[in-house]
Amino acid sequence: MKKKSYVYFIAPLVGLVIFAGIYWQYASTYDAKLEAVAKKQRVDREEKIRRENESKKAAVEAAISAQEKRKQEKVAKEAKDQKDKDDRERALQARSKAREEGRKFADQVPRLKKEVDANKKEIAKFDEDKKRLSDEQKFLAEYVKKAESNVKALITVLEKIDAADKAAEAAEKAAAAAAKAAAAAKKK
Repeated sequence: MKKKSYVYFIAPLVGLVIFAGIYWQYASTYDAKLEAVAKKQRVDREEKIRRENESKKAAVEAAISAQEKRKQEKVAKEAKDQKDKDDRERALQARSKAREEGRKFADQVPRLKKEVDANKKEIAKFDEDKKRLSDEQKFLAEYVKKAESNVKALITVLEKIDAADKAAEAAEKAAAAAAKAAAAAKKK
């Protein structure tokens, strides 16, 4: 029976050793696992807070930029409204000025028509004078051409006369030399 009492004692002891090993392994990593889970939760929470802060910051920046944009749009609208108002005022002034000038020009039309008629008469006189002077210029040009051709003809006649005089002198000299030669030949 003794053998049986060891079995009752050893089996629970082996079970206790196995349990102690498993417990030890579980207990040694349990704190690390709990710490890792707590750290992961803390990191997740901090990440969530950081993202929320970033989104809040982005929302604030977007709100500020939207506010600035609205301010700029308001300033631009006011400037446009002022420009439109100034343009309308200038247009009204230009319209009234155009009416005044229109009346002034309407008064000037009869006077200018009289001046145009007078100027047309003067232009007609100038055209007649121009035609008369043009005809006179043509006559003078023809006269000058005729005079130049007469001068050339006279120069040619004078040169012919000169040549004829020289030829006559040469003929007289030749005749005198021939007469001397003939008289000398008779004497011989």
